[in-house]
Amino acid sequence: MTDYLSQIKELAAGEREQIEVKQADFYSFRTAWLQFPQRKSIVGEAQRGGNVIYHFEKGTQQ
Repeated sequence: MTDYLSQIKELAAGEREQIEVKQADFYSFRTAWLQFPQRKSIVGEAQRGGNVIYHFEKGTQQ
């Protein structure tokens, strides 16, 4: 199982540029995303096939 909370923290810290979440893993990602205080700064862009690429957007209102 993928540790999305760790990946989200790395994203926010600038240690990674993006997280690609496959459609089948969305609920696992969402569970981790809901635990992250700065979740409104995690922005996703839908791709063909149902995958989503998330990045951290600095300066987003909390």
